[in-house]
Amino acid sequence: MQMSALEEHNNSLLHKEALRLQTASKDKIVVDKPIYVKTLMSKSAGSIVEGALKRDPNEIEFIQSVQESVHALERVIAKILSNYVNIMERLLEPERMIVFRVPWIDDRGETHVNRGFRVQFNQALGPCRGGIRFHPSMNLSIAKFLGFQQTLKNALSPYKLGGASGGSDFDPKGRSDNELMRFCQSFMDEMYRYMGPDKDLPSEEVGVGTREMGYLFGQYRRLAGQFQGSFTGPRIYWATSSLRTEASGYGVVYFARLMLADMNKEIKGLRCVVSGCGKIAMHVVEKLIACGAHPVTVSDSKGYLVDDDGFDYMKLAFLREIKSQQRSLRDYSKTYARAKYFDEVKPWNERCDVAFPCASQNEVDQADAINLVNAGCRLLVEGSNMPCTAEAVDVFRKANVLIAPAIAAGAGGVSCCGEIEVLRESNSMQWSAEDFESRLQEALKQTYEKALKAANDFGYQKESPEALLHGATIAAFLNIAQAMTDQGCV
Repeated sequence: MQMSALEEHNNSLLHKEALRLQTASKDKIVVDKPIYVKTLMSKSAGSIVEGALKRDPNEIEFIQSVQESVHALERVIAKILSNYVNIMERLLEPERMIVFRVPWIDDRGETHVNRGFRVQFNQALGPCRGGIRFHPSMNLSIAKFLGFQQTLKNALSPYKLGGASGGSDFDPKGRSDNELMRFCQSFMDEMYRYMGPDKDLPSEEVGVGTREMGYLFGQYRRLAGQFQGSFTGPRIYWATSSLRTEASGYGVVYFARLMLADMNKEIKGLRCVVSGCGKIAMHVVEKLIACGAHPVTVSDSKGYLVDDDGFDYMKLAFLREIKSQQRSLRDYSKTYARAKYFDEVKPWNERCDVAFPCASQNEVDQADAINLVNAGCRLLVEGSNMPCTAEAVDVFRKANVLIAPAIAAGAGGVSCCGEIEVLRESNSMQWSAEDFESRLQEALKQTYEKALKAANDFGYQKESPEALLHGATIAAFLNIAQAMTDQGCV
């Protein structure tokens, strides 16, 4: 009998894992097949995944995010079968996918062409919000996966927002300000007609910071001839920083504190490993320091830096200086002799209590997960989108390591933008640092409680590793599904 596309895909994944397990040492944790390829997946859930595989067989990142979400929703699909299968199938097809060329001229007068993307995934709850990523690896699969994750993340917030994502395979590293400006202007020449406060507002992502957002907004305003403010909301400053940038990283730490409180623990004094050295990673480290934790690592594409003495504010400022000058993290160890930089490896074998992956998707694989468990990790808080492979998640589940999913833990930026919209509507732009901290913590608490309630409603125990993982997806999906049902087949 001929195998279906889903069965062939599952068998391939199982064969790859079997080869990995043959080399695992006997004193390490060994896991069975990943959750998302288990043949116990219900017929209806399996048909949704198989449909996605047939439609987009080469979109690896997007299919992975679909499989994880469908697995989390199996009990929902089983409870209200026909209606929710149909809703999920519609949800997995983006409302709009824009792919376009981005021609630009460098400082030497040479012409280059990159590819631009914007996936407006779902607007059932409101206008789209989501990041723009400039990175050589950017493709349609990644844009769709990020847009889908952003849709779920926004649906968990108390604000009426849809989800989107996009960017380009343009590499901003080493480019001058003028080159960046010309590229951003060319990118917006195509995108401006799909942008606007009632359509889609982009935000910062990998490779896109305040400078790039300014160039993008300037060209949008020039072409559209309207819209006051900026893409991610008016620039409200305190301590010389815009709130939107801090919110995502700070929120990740606040979410970790909520989880630890339910474990009768506090974050103070805990040894924490952090990956990445971008905006989110740096603000995670900053807030960990403020909370009295002991952050010891950051990483880049070449390796990772560990300082067993822990980072403090002075060391963090030095790290930011290194990053702003586009120097290697290795330079840190030249100033702080006890620190070490390791080439071509990730920080997941370092002893730790809590792990904060904040670099990129799939940065924690099965071997990394085994290393983390054996290094003492009891909690993993996702700062980046889908940082763990399905095999890694299965390792953590079997070792009873709790995971805070990115769609919940990373909701700080969404909450901040929502609060800014509320302030704008009330014509009050006064927001102190204390107000910001208080509002952000309350928003993350609501998200946490909403995810746990959804998990409980569908039979997941609060202490279970699946509770937050599945509960966050369930709560987000039910919110979107209700809106899609109310609005009919559109």
